[in-house]
Amino acid sequence: MLKVGGRELVLSLAAAAAAVVAAWLMGGWSARAGFRLFLPEELARYRGGPGDPGLYLALLGRVYDVSSGRRHYEPGAHYSGFAGRDASRAFVTGDYTEAGLVDDVSDLSFSDMLTLHTWLSFYEKNYEFVGKVIGRFYGEDGLPTPALTLVEAMISKGLEASEQDMREKQMFPPCNTEWSSARGTRFWCSPQSGGVSRDWTGVPRKLYKPGAKEPRCVCVRTTGPPSDQTPDTTLHRNRGDLDHPSLEEYKGCPPLAVTCSFPP
Repeated sequence: MLKVGGRELVLSLAAAAAAVVAAWLMGGWSARAGFRLFLPEELARYRGGPGDPGLYLALLGRVYDVSSGRRHYEPGAHYSGFAGRDASRAFVTGDYTEAGLVDDVSDLSFSDMLTLHTWLSFYEKNYEFVGKVIGRFYGEDGLPTPALTLVEAMISKGLEASEQDMREKQMFPPCNTEWSSARGTRFWCSPQSGGVSRDWTGVPRKLYKPGAKEPRCVCVRTTGPPSDQTPDTTLHRNRGDLDHPSLEEYKGCPPLAVTCSFPP
């Protein structure tokens, strides 16, 4: 059961992750032993083939020794196209053609940047960082370029949006939903609906969000103070979040019903 303290812990961890990725991207760990700068043509020699000096790949300009994962990256392997280059874009798009195996991520979305953040975490955890590529993301002095600064800002914004979504999901967990041609649509709430474990069940409501074309069904707490008030608040109507301005009742469904059914 995730209580307020648990939610704060999750958000703190997300904030810590944002700080860590900023350190990676902005070169905070550049003083590691063995750190070096690669020209793209130098990195291209590290494809893991016969006579090659090693098996490296780069992500957002950071170079990792992936020799321990040779079976994935060596010549002829499924991900061999990543070896010896920075193919950051393909980590998101899945385009493993020569045109897709490039480092240009300038037109990717915030969500795409979070995918790159996840991959960066993976390589930082599982492989040895050995240097940086001079080019799009790092200059000849090893310092970040404006392109990398923009990527870092987008990742930070994406993490902030994820934190906001997390807070909203804790406040308004998604309903359980089922549909059949014979019985129509049914929405219902449970203490685990939407994958959010809690000590309340809630009732179905429509939640309207700016920019969304359609409302979505969420479970709404019916007792206690609103979520934007502290738990020890005494001046409230004991209606939980039922009076939130972005919510609307389902017509034809009793206001405090846990289940709402709509025939076909």
